[in-house]
Amino acid sequence: MKIFGPSQKAAKLESSKVWAKEFMIENDIPTGHFSVADNFNQAKAILERVMFPVVIKFDGLAAGKGVSVATEMSQAISFIEDVFEKRVFSAENNRVVIEEFLSGEELSYLVITDGENYIPLLPARDYKKIYDGDTGPNTGGMGCYSPVSMCGPELESFIEKKIVIPTIKGLQKKGIDYCGVIYCGLMITEKGPCVLEYNVRFGDPETEVVLPRMAGGLLEVLEAATEKLLGKTSIKWNTDAAVDVVIASGGYPGKYETGYSINGLDSVPTNVVIFHAGTRKENDLFITAGGRVLNVVGLGKTIAQARTKAYEKVNAISFKNMYYRRDIASFPK
Repeated sequence: MKIFGPSQKAAKLESSKVWAKEFMIENDIPTGHFSVADNFNQAKAILERVMFPVVIKFDGLAAGKGVSVATEMSQAISFIEDVFEKRVFSAENNRVVIEEFLSGEELSYLVITDGENYIPLLPARDYKKIYDGDTGPNTGGMGCYSPVSMCGPELESFIEKKIVIPTIKGLQKKGIDYCGVIYCGLMITEKGPCVLEYNVRFGDPETEVVLPRMAGGLLEVLEAATEKLLGKTSIKWNTDAAVDVVIASGGYPGKYETGYSINGLDSVPTNVVIFHAGTRKENDLFITAGGRVLNVVGLGKTIAQARTKAYEKVNAISFKNMYYRRDIASFPK
């Protein structure tokens, strides 16, 4: 069968933060300094000698919620208690990565690879924090936009030479024949791009603003990857900008209620695309069925036009306890 997607071993790039950080060090891929802790006491000892703020990451998968940016010791202790004592994320996996806090501008950079060649997708920037002004806890993503003006040809060239190519070659050295998407979550610091994390799939909500900007078909590119023909393949892009506003259930990423009727989905303008995330259909009604309910994507010649279209449609949608950020793409860098 033609399978577009990583093997279980290759998926450790995303499923294990420890494995990914060690992989970056092995292949000289720029990333933040870090330590690994296997128990509460070990983690506490590391925290007592690091500078705050500090980033603590649960080793495994946690739907975008397994990261704490702790500004003080009490926050850090609370998070490692969740991991090691309360077992909030897993009853079996008991590891965390404690790494330096990197400041700068976030950037999502995705490529499709057949294990040898690769095709970059258009860069995007997402908003992980729940509240306006990038405050509050992390989520699976509250919005996104593309293009990202700060990511010009020089920066893209650096990312490909220092991050993308070493990642693909590093996988080859481990005997991993990778076919699929490699998502590089980056922080563009004063010293240059650093990898915050990998995903081994199309990112969400990045994909919702990248794929609508594709002029050709996606299937042909995926098939070329499975046949190791990416070197003879290209993607054509249109010049439209895209802005995605995520509509969530009130209370997300904490406790939230579902089962509410969604109004305003029956009429969608041609320059708007709605992606369903946490919904189900009962008879002719859509009902909320998750934390992140809808992705409303506006398209336009500029970021400002796309943002206007997205929010016009968001404002026409309603359900009980509906929540969304009001500042997505209001300050694009």
